Amino acid sequence: MSVWGKVIGGVAGFALGGPLGGILGAVAGHAVDKMKEQEAAMEGVAGGGRGDAAFDGFDQDARQVAFTTGVIVLSAKMAKADGRVSAEEIAAFKTIFHIPPTESSHVARIWDEAKREPGGFEPYAQQISQLFRHEPAVMEEIIGALFHIAKADGVMHPAEMEMLARIAMIFGFDAHAFERLKHIHLGPDGEDDPYEVLGVDSSISDEEVKRTYRKLIRENHPDTLMAQGVPQEFIDIANEKMATINAAYDRIEKQRGMK
Repeated sequence: MSVWGKVIGGVAGFALGGPLGGILGAVAGHAVDKMKEQEAAMEGVAGGGRGDAAFDGFDQDARQVAFTTGVIVLSAKMAKADGRVSAEEIAAFKTIFHIPPTESSHVARIWDEAKREPGGFEPYAQQISQLFRHEPAVMEEIIGALFHIAKADGVMHPAEMEMLARIAMIFGFDAHAFERLKHIHLGPDGEDDPYEVLGVDSSISDEEVKRTYRKLIRENHPDTLMAQGVPQEFIDIANEKMATINAAYDRIEKQRGMK
């Protein structure tokens, strides 16, 4: 089953609890009292009350549903932030993430529900941060997906950038890490600096460069990300990110004459 079928079918939706489970429950038409009952049972996931057990008891389906629902909901909230027509955002979303025509209307229902919901994006970002707090590379992929959607029309609205920066902060990334992600997904502001892509200072040793590069490749390898919950349908973005990291390292190798 594709990840869209898992999301639309409500696989693990209630098990997630919190605002993400609530959105899936509302779209599926489940009773509000049942939603509240399930959310109460799992409130530690959203509120951080389960210690280190962020995904204890959750299978791969649950991780993929959480990832995908998070991207849909945060994208819808972004559409509200910049005032763009939702049909344009939906079209960009479908193009980037290859949503089958037979399932696009159901995905749009989740989008519309998230856009109608009066709350902000922060509770959803906070729940994702709790669920994936041991997998920062997965949260980087969510931010990457949001960058792709935000830039799909060729314009990065200041409100979108502000929201992305806030999400990154909620996910636990500092300003330097966010600049690195901007550099990877938007390109450089001015002179191209491959060190920015690797997130290192140009003064570090060759061995440190190699160590950082190997760590990034290991953490961002598609197989690693899929094992942590990134669905196959989103791996194109991971591959683009890997290509950017490889290109930056190749440039540094040539500049330094590394072997």
